[in-house]
Amino acid sequence: MPSYIFKRVLTMIPTLIIISVLVFVIIQLPPGDYLESHIAELESQGESVDPQKIEFLRQEYGLDKPIWEQYFVWVTGFLQGDLGFSFEYNLPVTEVIGDKMWLTIIVSIFTILITWLIAFPIGMYSATHPYSWGDYGLTFLGFLGLATPNFLLALVMLYLANKYFGTSIGDAEYIDQPWSFEKLKSVLAHLWIPVLVIGTSGTAGMIRRLRANLLDELRKPYVVTARAKGMSEFRNLRKYPLRLSLNFFISDIGSILPSVISGAEVVAVVLSLPTTGPILLAALQSQDMYLAGSFLMFLAILTVVGVLISDIALAMLDPRIRLQGGMKK
Repeated sequence: MPSYIFKRVLTMIPTLIIISVLVFVIIQLPPGDYLESHIAELESQGESVDPQKIEFLRQEYGLDKPIWEQYFVWVTGFLQGDLGFSFEYNLPVTEVIGDKMWLTIIVSIFTILITWLIAFPIGMYSATHPYSWGDYGLTFLGFLGLATPNFLLALVMLYLANKYFGTSIGDAEYIDQPWSFEKLKSVLAHLWIPVLVIGTSGTAGMIRRLRANLLDELRKPYVVTARAKGMSEFRNLRKYPLRLSLNFFISDIGSILPSVISGAEVVAVVLSLPTTGPILLAALQSQDMYLAGSFLMFLAILTVVGVLISDIALAMLDPRIRLQGGMKK
């Protein structure tokens, strides 16, 4: 195991270097840069632009340098904890994403926990009571959750929450305020709407996958043998089939970790959530390269680390999975 982890960590280094190059090149592919986009926006509004000021800003931000030199400056700063400067917000990237990062993490973690708490018992019930009325009803609700777009559900929930519960997504009093206990209480009080909206499709999909995997395991000979030996149904379910059905939960860690940072971008825009998702979309649209590049690199790092964690956890959970290839003699 230690040698496997060491080899994987060594493999992660060139992987992240290649990803960083691709991220920076892709952000630079659209014609022009942030300043040119900003000039076009000002001119469309009838405002004048000072060419000397624009040239000064281009030199100040290093946009007049070759792309390879810009990349080297960005990567060097990233490794030292300097994520660069956001042109759009006229602030360092760390200040732009500071408070919004915490809100995104809170929303994402609560969504993941609620999704698992709901999906596990429903999926287990559907698998242990296949083709019953309860299974059919839960299957219908699952398909309904998968078919309903999150942005549509967000609009419906906004209306219902405001009309029948007299609540909204957030409290304007705490917007752009530093984190405190009162702000945390306000966030938790308004958290149920985005958690319900974001977690609906994920919960429905997880129920269907858990039901299918667990139903497949319950039909295998070792389960029949355990029943024949007198093992109780609950102990039989918990000891082997449920454990082996969790493989896809563990393998999802590689995608769950990046979602904790990125959040549900479209839902966040519809709900006007001050999370990092809308900031990432705006940065990509405005070619705010340091802000967008830092976000994408964070997502890449979390994805690579998440895949490593899921591989190790899968090997510990399921003895049939081996970390090293080759045939056993």
